[in-house]
Amino acid sequence: MLYKSILKEGVDQFEEKKSIFIGYSLPVENEDQALAFIKKIKDVHKDATHNCWAYVLGENKLIQRFNDDGEPSGTAGLPMLEVIKREDLTNIVLVVTRYFGGTLLGSGGLIRAYSKGAKIAIDAGQIVDMAPYKLVSYKYDYTYHGKIMNLIERENIKLVDSIYTDKIEIHLLLAEKTVDKLSKNLLNITSGEVEEKILADRIEAEINGDLVYG
Repeated sequence: MLYKSILKEGVDQFEEKKSIFIGYSLPVENEDQALAFIKKIKDVHKDATHNCWAYVLGENKLIQRFNDDGEPSGTAGLPMLEVIKREDLTNIVLVVTRYFGGTLLGSGGLIRAYSKGAKIAIDAGQIVDMAPYKLVSYKYDYTYHGKIMNLIERENIKLVDSIYTDKIEIHLLLAEKTVDKLSKNLLNITSGEVEEKILADRIEAEINGDLVYG
């Protein structure tokens, strides 16, 4: 695993003393994406009392930003950032929108509410492990196709593409740590008559060690 993030955009909400809190989350790769998402939510909720946000970026979590958007200093954006850090996440942006209900929550109440808004948004986005993968091409004679497909099915390997010409070429998405083992297996099956080519390095989501692939 390289780092932990979330799988998808998430949204959830709750009510606290008549104030409505709506938590949003999104996996992102850079600050431009994070800021664009914040702007999008602000545009959707132009009439909201506050749109507070936080984000963390980079495998080493070197970029960390937050904003209270008018709430008392340290009661909104910072607690949201602390939730991200507590969950050990990166490449994620959160926005918690508040519609004021008429009852003041106090500093402690605000910290708890924005922390809860962050947590439910993260949960809605689904925490995943981000791991190194490779997109690998294997080309071989039709004679071996049945045995190779049986192996792929048995090992629950993601088949991305199949190309049929004078030979069969398959594109597989493999966890980096499994490439050598599979290549050796295919060499054995084909008596060495398989062509291997790394097409791309990828970072993919896993849950409990299993690939999550759209």
